[in-house]
Amino acid sequence: MPQTQTKPAFDGPDATAEAPSGKDAAYENFPVGSWLLPAPLRPHVAIFYAFARAIDDIADSPDLPPEEKIARLDGFADVLEGGEALPAFAKATHMRQSLLECGVTNRHCLNLISAFKQDAVKTRYASWDELIDYCNRSAAPVGRYLLDLHGEDSVGYPYSDALCNALQVLNHLQDCQEDYRLLDRIYLPVPWFEQESLTVDALDGSASSPGMRRIIDRALTSTDPLIETAGQLPHILRNRRLAMESNVIVHIARKLAAHLRRDDPLAGRVALSKPHYLLCCLQGAGKILFRPRAQMPAP
Repeated sequence: MPQTQTKPAFDGPDATAEAPSGKDAAYENFPVGSWLLPAPLRPHVAIFYAFARAIDDIADSPDLPPEEKIARLDGFADVLEGGEALPAFAKATHMRQSLLECGVTNRHCLNLISAFKQDAVKTRYASWDELIDYCNRSAAPVGRYLLDLHGEDSVGYPYSDALCNALQVLNHLQDCQEDYRLLDRIYLPVPWFEQESLTVDALDGSASSPGMRRIIDRALTSTDPLIETAGQLPHILRNRRLAMESNVIVHIARKLAAHLRRDDPLAGRVALSKPHYLLCCLQGAGKILFRPRAQMPAP
């Protein structure tokens, strides 16, 4: 007799809604809560990162069925919106408390949950616009949260959106093979494969075919305007430390995009070396640090 699947319970003392992947800040393309940010805000950024990492891991778990992923993500959303603070959702409780302390809206966190719920059920994208819609909920909220946390004006949202979305696409390219093999998930628009007379199985090769290389380059070319727009962000921010951090990330995005044009993400994960990463940090922060105060936007 077939067994019926029951909704997971998260109200026990030992229950956990998390599904840790083992990934940490070192796996990311940007310095999470780095020393560049104001010291009083770093603990709040750490709480936000831990929250985002937890819900992302749920969406990316190869061991959980879609309905259970959604149930767990709904639990995080419920706590954020004032529901019972169950121990299984401790990171959501910490996030809610942090947002209340800082006066930052919870909509950025809820947008992340919306994107990761989509990840639980959607494995193919039909167009670049459809992918960017996903990025607007899975990546852009990170930048918007940081701007709000630092008291910046929402006029900076389009520039931070461009930076976060560019980083997201670059990360999709870095992980395109792993996402396909482990989750059968493909963010690159499927019609692009069809236009190259390829199937998505092209992602399973040990190296990119000429057509696959053209698809990767097409994604990079589509990302170039986002990086260009993002380059304006550090110059409109009032907080010098946040401007330094954002300029570092812009440099990282440019360098990583160049590496992905040169190297093949199907032959091995493309990432910045420690010297390249350090150089981006020094160049990005230095250009803001040594910029005359007169060139900084007025508070």
